[in-house]
Amino acid sequence: MKNLKQIIEDIKVQGHNPELLQATLWKFICYSPKMPSRLHQQNLLNAAKTSTLKVYDQYFSKSDLNFNCFRWGNGSIKVLLTHGWGSKAIDFSELIDVLLLNKDLEIWAFDAPGNGSSEGELSNLILFAEAIKEFQKNYGAPDAMIGHSLGGMANTLVIQETLQFPKLLISIAPLVNLTENFKSSMTAVSIPENIQQRFFNEFEELYQMSTNRFLLNDMYTFSEELKHLLIYEVNDNISPAGFIETFLEQYPTINASRYDDTTHAKIIIDPRVIKEIDAIIKETF
Repeated sequence: MKNLKQIIEDIKVQGHNPELLQATLWKFICYSPKMPSRLHQQNLLNAAKTSTLKVYDQYFSKSDLNFNCFRWGNGSIKVLLTHGWGSKAIDFSELIDVLLLNKDLEIWAFDAPGNGSSEGELSNLILFAEAIKEFQKNYGAPDAMIGHSLGGMANTLVIQETLQFPKLLISIAPLVNLTENFKSSMTAVSIPENIQQRFFNEFEELYQMSTNRFLLNDMYTFSEELKHLLIYEVNDNISPAGFIETFLEQYPTINASRYDDTTHAKIIIDPRVIKEIDAIIKETF
């Protein structure tokens, strides 16, 4: 968190120097804050079977990055948890505790590159997605995929690109429009529109694709192929309900569950949400 605060301070200082500011904006958008684990979370990590995989980071470090995977349980049904931005695998601890009561499950989670305990200074959606693909290569396609925030978008991107369909997809407050999230973040620290546009121009040059590529509505090309539960919060400031509800209108086969009294971060530890996830897993398998 100290690093993020320093980046924001640098933005304030460099506001009149467009060249310096652009470099700092990349750090601001692509640096994922790292928070320490709580005692219960660390105990749960200590009980996990751990392994390390690697992906190539073609955008930032130009090197292989090791990322850490965690497994609980020995059941025949493989469940993969994909955390969100500024998060880590063990932030699903309350959900993992409940799922562990189901002896049919084998529960997997990982710290995406640039997040949690894994290598990398900066991160992005593509690194999240590549980590999921690497997991699938080594451990097989999951029967259920559960993703929060950016993790929900990453799950969808991987399904679209690999056409490997889980029997159950659960998206918790998924990001829908990454470009608008970037704009909101930059506007929050008073970045002028012309500087924002310059950033997006550089973004498209680096990634060799339009920022419109990072739109959940367009990634989701398989609405008839799987069972999907989407859980969201009406007053979410990170993943606005307006984007999610427009997405749901486009894909009416998705089963949606709407809350109006939690937050983007707390929704994954909300007992009602955890109970709902536990129930649909038992119903499906």
